[in-house]
Amino acid sequence: MKKIKWCLNVKNGLELVEPSENMSRIYILKAEDALKAASVLKENRDWEISSSYYAMYFALYSVLMRIGVKCENHSCTIEFMDKFLLDYFAAGDVIDMRDAMKLRIDAQYYANREIDIEKYQKMVAGAPRFLTKCKEALYAITEDNITEIREKLTAA
Repeated sequence: MKKIKWCLNVKNGLELVEPSENMSRIYILKAEDALKAASVLKENRDWEISSSYYAMYFALYSVLMRIGVKCENHSCTIEFMDKFLLDYFAAGDVIDMRDAMKLRIDAQYYANREIDIEKYQKMVAGAPRFLTKCKEALYAITEDNITEIREKLTAA
């Protein structure tokens, strides 16, 4: 929980806001758009990586918006997933998000870094499944679950 505490205090880190089904739907649409973009970018690995990552990230962020958690720090968003959303995601999903974030950073910001081909292929193939998992989480989460998660975050 040490990183969660840091994320609660860092600028643009974790912050409680009003839960919003509307914003949640908007982020699902953004995830679907990013996934469509990735499918037409197959000839451009760097942009396919970036679009696939954002499809996953926006899908995850839609869950946060449903709960009423705002966060502009991607590492903190993934940390929130790891600490508060494992009723809806497997530990492997958290690893996949961290790997996808690293791939996106390497592809976007570093021209001289090697891209792990296996992780790249896994991410591109897994992005649609991750979007589906996020949609399933949105259907499964109840108002009681939201209250419990928000209370745990406040107590962190």
